[in-house]
Amino acid sequence: MATNAALLAARLLLAYLFLASGVSVLGDVAAAISYFSSLGLPAPSFLTWATCLFEIAAGVLIVVGFQTRVAALLLSAFCVAAAFIGHYGQGGEDPTLAFMHQQAFMKDLAIAGGLLALAAAGAGGWSIDGRRG
Repeated sequence: MATNAALLAARLLLAYLFLASGVSVLGDVAAAISYFSSLGLPAPSFLTWATCLFEIAAGVLIVVGFQTRVAALLLSAFCVAAAFIGHYGQGGEDPTLAFMHQQAFMKDLAIAGGLLALAAAGAGGWSIDGRRG
């Protein structure tokens, strides 16, 4: 029972980040497109929408515990990519900005680790995956 509760808590805490991020982008799509453009990414409008929808869909899958291992692995890869694309070496000569990006980089990698642990453990008994056996 404690394991199921811990896995549910882990799913909810990890998913919250992606759900909040995806919904936040919906609140200001233009700002997200501008940020992706500033990174020099191709097709920033497409990437913004794809990222937003991916974060929301994968977050929901993690919350309900359906295809949890796959969703967690995909989100883990997403976090590693986001760390390197969005934060590695960013900030330039501004030490405050560079520090902020360094912290975001490390947090993205730590979240990827948590998602890998969730992928290894599975969703637990209190999930759709758990009910399906």
